[in-house]
Amino acid sequence: MIKLYQFHPSGNCYKVRLLLHQLGIPFEAVETEMGAGGTRSPEFKAKNPIAKLPTVELEPGVFLAESNAILWYFAEGTPFIPSDKLERARMLQWMFFEQYSHEPYVAVARAWIAYFGIPPGKERELEERIQKGYAALDVMEGELAKRPFFAGERYSLADIALYAYTHVAEEGRFELVRYPALRAWLERVQSQPKHLRITDAVPHATR
Repeated sequence: MIKLYQFHPSGNCYKVRLLLHQLGIPFEAVETEMGAGGTRSPEFKAKNPIAKLPTVELEPGVFLAESNAILWYFAEGTPFIPSDKLERARMLQWMFFEQYSHEPYVAVARAWIAYFGIPPGKERELEERIQKGYAALDVMEGELAKRPFFAGERYSLADIALYAYTHVAEEGRFELVRYPALRAWLERVQSQPKHLRITDAVPHATR
């Protein structure tokens, strides 16, 4: 049984749950605290020296980290990765964009506002992150005005990666009402077979 070490509200962890559910792969979800008692403990660092979630245990003693690398591992050979060379590269382009230009701003603003509190002295930084998060959403809006999904005509890992934090961006004070193409894309993602909400428990997972 695959083990997914996760913090359930995390969009990065949600990406993995969503893909595993859509692929019908059973797994055990192991809720893990972030910080000294969890991800920074010696026991967890032996699994993942980066000390971050999600981490998956593929088989006893074999671990894989980084959400988008995990997505690639499980999706290889499936329709979630395009067979066309350009579409596959475009998918990776948007997955890199998600981790470099989107997640550090949209996800961090959400985490501070909705879950952990704004760190003392970081109030101005929060506003800067929100501004840069809007810049990422602006880019997404422009792309989605041209094509239905980020890699082209079909749903792919790029959509899973970007959907994870975008669909809950309002928890970080981002107003999605200003983005009609993006909101239409959110609906297309939600209409995919075996879609799972971030708040849902996975029917075939164990805890």
